[in-house]
Amino acid sequence: MTSILEPAKDGGARTGTEPAPGGRGPTRHLRVAVIGTGFSGLGTAVRLLQSGIDDFLVFERADEVGGTWRDNSYPGCACDVMSHLYSFSFARNPNWKSTFASRDELYAYLRDTADRFGVRPHIRFGHELEAARWDEGERHWRIETSQGEYTAQFLVTGTGYLSEAAVPDIKGLDGFEGKVFHSSDWDHDHDLAGRRVAVIGTGASAIQFVPAIQPEVGQLDLYQRTPPWIGPKPDKANSELHTKLLRSLPGYQKFRRGFNMWGREILAFFWKRPKLAEKVQKMASDHLKKSVADEALRARLTPDYLVACKRLLFSNTWYPAIQQPNVEIVSDGIAEVRARSIVGSDGVEREVDTIILGTGFQATDRPVARRIWGRGGVSLRETWKDGMSAHRGTTIAGFPNLFMLLGPNTALGHSSQTVMIEAQVQYVVDSLQQAAKRGLASIEVRQEAQDAYNRKLDGHLEGTVWMSGGCKSWYLDANGRNTSIFPTYTWRFRRGTKRLDLSEYQLASQVRSTKPVPHQ
Repeated sequence: MTSILEPAKDGGARTGTEPAPGGRGPTRHLRVAVIGTGFSGLGTAVRLLQSGIDDFLVFERADEVGGTWRDNSYPGCACDVMSHLYSFSFARNPNWKSTFASRDELYAYLRDTADRFGVRPHIRFGHELEAARWDEGERHWRIETSQGEYTAQFLVTGTGYLSEAAVPDIKGLDGFEGKVFHSSDWDHDHDLAGRRVAVIGTGASAIQFVPAIQPEVGQLDLYQRTPPWIGPKPDKANSELHTKLLRSLPGYQKFRRGFNMWGREILAFFWKRPKLAEKVQKMASDHLKKSVADEALRARLTPDYLVACKRLLFSNTWYPAIQQPNVEIVSDGIAEVRARSIVGSDGVEREVDTIILGTGFQATDRPVARRIWGRGGVSLRETWKDGMSAHRGTTIAGFPNLFMLLGPNTALGHSSQTVMIEAQVQYVVDSLQQAAKRGLASIEVRQEAQDAYNRKLDGHLEGTVWMSGGCKSWYLDANGRNTSIFPTYTWRFRRGTKRLDLSEYQLASQVRSTKPVPHQ
């Protein structure tokens, strides 16, 4: 048995050196390459270091960590999951200012996490993944970044499903002569004061930035395809006593996090049973009735689908903002965009000088899939041409030694994504440890194991609010399959990813060579 790695003096495994600028020179070989520095990438890096694995690099296309919380800086941006749960269990923060953290707090938290756990020396900023190709002979990944080439035994993608904006295909949009930008790429240099602004979309981002910009714009036309269900947001500033307890009472913060996590599991029980979900819908319906007195307007703002079929949103400011005199709600759709106006499907032309797209992200058509080629040179995009699929949302048949964090069917409709991320990171670390212990060069999930897992998922999805709630959501792909949501309790996912079951995987221990691969 030969190993793909040669031990280094520090206990890691390295061959070669850093690529020279422009990709010239020897290629550095890594044990693990991680893509992205959001919650997924940083969580992986911290856990690798804590498990004694230091031969890895994290490639980040931007110049700072943060992922979604770095990129989304629109006014009013905040989290709708309680701060204690929307953070790492191993990096708890007693200094949250309120129940739900703002974007700036979360961004600072992620930067602090990178510093506190010594991750920064392993990060290579300005390195965008251009291609990753599995080398079957060497049983490792050949990785091309915007600043050089590397090889790695294992590849972990932490690019998530909210990293690439979805831009709608609207006639004439590219010919608009005013300002156009997506909420995830907010133009802070563009002064909105007094302008005629069109907002397209009424999803999770729009319900935050619309109330923030409404007081300053001259006119705001809100193009609403389908209204969302919105519940009240129980947000309040943390008291001095509460903060003191978090800082000084042993176990208190852990208790609060666990209490919130287990409490949210109740929603998974409701979402599985549409009749029970109607009870939650009454809460949102009562919030709408209390907030909007005008019956005609309330009717236009009432969804025609079951709560949580699309993501349930929370806001105390949305309904007051959209009832202001300078806001018009347009429910008839868009026929075309002209040089300085938008023509609705009702034929009405409205002048506008700024268009803000609140149109979400490419969640079921992951851009990273276009940059990864597995066994036999088959791209992940081609593999997923009929829909995304993975084993435990993490490993994919035909792609040895690849781990995808927040992969297919890992999005949640009831709890925090950090719970899923930590479970997946545990799965990755255990896989690496088992591979090292057994001298394995590669592990690849068996197609039959992946198929069996997805049949179980489909069974759990059947009859849920996501499949029978009467809506068309971003959870569904072009074929109508739900490739996004994990449809049951997070404890089940955590149990299934606690340890990698080798019987579900094809294992290989031989490689042809351990020599560094020269740049070509």
